[in-house]
Parts: sequence; structure tokens; C-alpha cells
Amino acid sequence: MDKQTRIDRVAETPEDRILFARLYEKLTGAERRSIVGVTCFLAPREQVLLRRMLPDLPLTFFGGYEGAERTICCYLPEYLDETWLLSEESPVAAVRATYYEKDTLTHRDFLGSLMGLGIKRETVGDICVAPGRCDILITREILPYVLDNLTSAGRTKLSTEEIPLAAVQPPRQAVKERRDTVASLRLDALVGSGFGLSRGKAADLIAAGRVSLDDLPCLKGDKLVEPGSKISVRGMGKLVLKDVGGRTKKDRISILLEIYC
Repeated sequence: MDKQTRIDRVAETPEDRILFARLYEKLTGAERRSIVGVTCFLAPREQVLLRRMLPDLPLTFFGGYEGAERTICCYLPEYLDETWLLSEESPVAAVRATYYEKDTLTHRDFLGSLMGLGIKRETVGDICVAPGRCDILITREILPYVLDNLTSAGRTKLSTEEIPLAAVQPPRQAVKERRDTVASLRLDALVGSGFGLSRGKAADLIAAGRVSLDDLPCLKGDKLVEPGSKISVRGMGKLVLKDVGGRTKKDRISILLEIYC
């Protein structure tokens, strides 16, 4: 399959075409030359589509810590393994910004400060905010600039330092399990069950483009969901369909959901 056909399979917008053409050249070129190929940070949707575009290429996705949402994608030649990504030569670096705990800062505050410095979104990975501390994953090439220039977020003064990737503290997410029964494994039924919504309200959220299934937007409320699939609702959280049991006496399906809020 040629380059253009592969891009046509995944690109949905003109911006997609530009991005995936660049990713194609970067990664296939690295394979041909047997060198390291590293992309910018990618959102979950872009990661899924990149895998679809290059299904036969051995790719590694890395965001600085296990479970990172935004990741870079790497082609690693045979003489390197994934431990290289945790070394001092890693293309991903981590900055810890500290501040007084009495000052309440959010993900938006830190992202806004970085964008205000002229930093491109594609060079910034996850932003892990905690009281008095924020760990920021970035591409190593912008590390010196961030250390020199990220001095505040909002009106709050910051102190910054590079930290090892092993020291990054991922954000803590509240997780709860919920057992329920549903009439079917339709997307709207599971969104309604997981977030305590009527099927009509769940259908409205899906139609409005606020729901993703396995990191891709889904506008079909009747889409059947497979066990292990992840459902994200923008502004509300995400859930995973952990298990599907048998049918009840009322012919409903027993399910187990893992809900992240």
C-alpha cells in the first residue's frame, strides 16, 4: 500500500493529512535507514490512527510514565530496546514545578503558561498537577527553554527543576467499580449506566461529539461495545467495560464497569 493510500485511510481533516504525512516520512524513513525515529507528542486519537496507518511497523508509544495519555511514537532499530527511553538520552524529559500549596493551580493554568511562552502543544505531554507540585512531560529539545522561562502560572510564582522520569508522579484518579444491568451493550446504554444518565441524555452527548470509544470519537449511540473497551465523555470522565456476565431473569445483561472520575 502506498503512502497516499495509507494517509487517506486515517485522515479526516486537512490538518490530519499534514500530520500523518509528516509521521509517515519520519517513521518509515527511520526504518529504511535503521536509525531512531521519534515523533512529537500525540493525543490518544492520533495514536490510534497512527497504528492503523502503519500496522506492520514495530512502533513504541512512550509518554514518560506508564499509563501516560499523551505519548511520543518511536521507531527503535534492532540495536536499541525500550530501556533507552528511560535513559538520560530519552527524547522525553520531565520538569517539576513547585509552588505554595495555598495557591490552587489547574492543568489549564500550566498549559496556558507554556503556550504563552510560545511553546507548541505538540512538544508538551501530560501535565500532572498535585497540591504544591506539577510534573510536566516535554520533548527534551525544549527542556532548557522551559527551565529558564517557566517562572509563573497565572499569578503564582514557580520554581522549576528537571527530574528523572522515574520520579514523575502521575495524577491520582478516583476509581470505582459499578455493577449494573443493561438491556444491551449499546454505547448509549453504557454511558447512561456509568454516569447515571438517562439513555436520552446519553444519546444527546454522543450526538454532540462529546463521547469517544477507544480514543476515537463515536457519534453512533447504537454502536455495540466490546469487553475491555474504554469510553470517555468529555467533561465527565471515562469508564472501562471490565466484564460482561450472563442475562438476568428479566433478560438484561449483567456488566461490571470501572469508572474514572
